[in-house]
Amino acid sequence: MNQKAIRRTHKRIEYGFVVATLAALFVCTFFTNGIGRFKKTGNNFFNIYVNGKAVGVIDDDSRAEHLLIEARRNVAAENGSLVFMTGSLETVGEERLFGRVDEEEDVIRNIEGVLRGTINESMQRTCTVKIEEYMVTLRDLDEARRLLQAALDLYDTSGRFEVELANVGDRDFDVITPTVIDTEAKEEETETEPVEELLPVGGAGQFINEWGLSDVSDVESMDFEDFDLGVLNMNFIEDVEICQGYLPGSQVTDLNTAIENVTKEQETPGEYEIKSGDSLSGISMAVNIPMETLVALNPEKLDNVNSTIHVGDILTITIPEPELSVERIEREYVEEVYDAEVIYVDNDEWYTTQTKILQQPSSGYRKAILDIHYTNDKEISKEVIKEQILLEAVPKIVERGTKIPPTYIKPLSGGRISSYFGGRASPGGIGSTNHKGIDWATPIGTPIYASSGGTVATSGWVAGYGYAVFINHPDGRQTRYAHLSKTLVPVGAYVNQGDLIAYSGNTGNSTGPHLHFEIRINGTAVNPLDYL
Repeated sequence: MNQKAIRRTHKRIEYGFVVATLAALFVCTFFTNGIGRFKKTGNNFFNIYVNGKAVGVIDDDSRAEHLLIEARRNVAAENGSLVFMTGSLETVGEERLFGRVDEEEDVIRNIEGVLRGTINESMQRTCTVKIEEYMVTLRDLDEARRLLQAALDLYDTSGRFEVELANVGDRDFDVITPTVIDTEAKEEETETEPVEELLPVGGAGQFINEWGLSDVSDVESMDFEDFDLGVLNMNFIEDVEICQGYLPGSQVTDLNTAIENVTKEQETPGEYEIKSGDSLSGISMAVNIPMETLVALNPEKLDNVNSTIHVGDILTITIPEPELSVERIEREYVEEVYDAEVIYVDNDEWYTTQTKILQQPSSGYRKAILDIHYTNDKEISKEVIKEQILLEAVPKIVERGTKIPPTYIKPLSGGRISSYFGGRASPGGIGSTNHKGIDWATPIGTPIYASSGGTVATSGWVAGYGYAVFINHPDGRQTRYAHLSKTLVPVGAYVNQGDLIAYSGNTGNSTGPHLHFEIRINGTAVNPLDYL
């Protein structure tokens, strides 16, 4: 065979191979499973995107939403709790001659992978306990009940009182509130059979039941050993509500941590209003806070532990209290030394700062059944249920004033303190080293006002003081205003608090324009800053 014949043969073989290959491709396009057929009627291949990420190709875009729902269901089932996922679906169609589509199972798996990446944190069923403004989230209702029970158990070692939870039916959403149940009383109610009334419901029977005369009679006839002692009742002071919902697991508090946070004492800011007869030492004992701490908490009202306090002023105090407080009544038998209540005799001519003991007290001795009211560990009050006096107590009798004492105000507007009360270096060699007042540097001619109402005792030149005004006040105190440029009130005149009495100056033993101000009690100078 010559070379030309060989080349023709090779060409025929190549042509036949090409034709066979095209035929095979044609058959695969139309008959192989999983390959979409070419359709001239529109898009026949659909690219699926979730959150902008390609997850597969299908040939029926109506199935895309179904695949996304199925993937969501699978991911939620994996977590076993409520989860929030972001799944934005997009389909992009195109018309192809041929191409491969993905199995639906593969597309679902790809969507699941995208959805898992959008889960920040799974949501779970929780219980939020709200105690006034404080809130803590626990896993379930049982933990909420155990938290509240722990607060009761601090003061009830017998296990007599238990927390029960009940729905509030008149709310727009489900709210659960706790109730403290006396289990012993509940058992007695269950076991007690109804008895026939000895008296009719009305008339004398109703009177005895309503006014509790039968109880009084029983107490009087009972011996001390007949009383049941211990905790009589318990309850929470704060309003407590419980709501169920779904929250991220990171917001759920461990039960032991929640119990510690709710039952331990917190430093809660509080206030105390000063009443007639109060003293700083008495307030300190009443609120169980050292006087030095009270001074530090109230720098605007108290300079030191000897500062004068004024009726109606509000002191800031820090009261250690838990988030959830428990009130209870405990019945106790005591044999004790006791003091009778103080008897006060009011004197309308005296100021409230004046008192006189008319009779010294003497303690007594008694046996008694007491109902003691507590808030947490703090005793609030006592109620005597039955007592036997073995030695009568003698009460303390105190005569006290009822008039509010005069107040004292700063005698000028502005000014800079240039010298304080007490020891100092002698200014210019002419001033006292034991300063009996306080100096405010101020320009000559500054108006000076009466610090408190009273009668003018001195008005004019006084050696050392220069021009000065002395005012006697009804509480026995005297105020002095010195180094004035001019006095405006005559001796014997009565001035009210805040009346203009003089102008400041630089007279007498003075090294510069200022006001020297004194407060004297029984002739002795005291620190004016303790009284203003």
